[in-house]
Amino acid sequence: MAVLDALHDVRTGIISDPGPDAGAASRAAAALHEAFPGRFTDEALVHWGAKDGRGIFDRAVAGAGEATAGDCVFVGDDARERAFAREAGMRTAADPVFARAATEHRPVHRAWVEVPDGRGLPELTAAVNDTEAVVVRSVSERLVLAMVTTRGAEALERAGFPVDLQELVDGAPMDDAERRASEKFINDLLARGEAVYEGEEPTPRTTHVVRREDDGRLTVRRLRFR
Repeated sequence: MAVLDALHDVRTGIISDPGPDAGAASRAAAALHEAFPGRFTDEALVHWGAKDGRGIFDRAVAGAGEATAGDCVFVGDDARERAFAREAGMRTAADPVFARAATEHRPVHRAWVEVPDGRGLPELTAAVNDTEAVVVRSVSERLVLAMVTTRGAEALERAGFPVDLQELVDGAPMDDAERRASEKFINDLLARGEAVYEGEEPTPRTTHVVRREDDGRLTVRRLRFR
């Protein structure tokens, strides 16, 4: 489900694809009003249909009254849909956590976040929940891929979780960005002497071991000292 904010008066609407079946939009509208009674009362801000082009986003902007496209924020986790929304002139956010950042033209980055020794994923989760950050996936118990604003990165750093900012979320495609972010993270570890390839003798500075998989990808695991 996507959200449209007309920032002049902070109205909230819906842009959603209920499917092609006859009556799907009516059923979706009924479910929406049942789940959020009295909330989405402005029908001009509720739009049902496929988000496979900029058309539905243009209609959403037109329904926002005096607000311009630049006053509107589309929130959705699908990068292709966000691209269509931007074609229509809207601002976009990959998660509701970043809606305010979008209104303030603050970018969101992918980032590697390390969980230091003595800290755990529950602590990281608590820190993430208190700031502009969203965990995308856990690579290991010591490393997660996240989306963060610089404000969120600073908050995580203050909480004791090192952050390595990467590409903008709405820059490179996710798979390519993940690959390049992973390669950069590993290469930086190797350059600092903090990682060795699997089979090599670790040094006192070694914190990670790098392995080359059968498909050529490099993966990394944190070295546990006993």
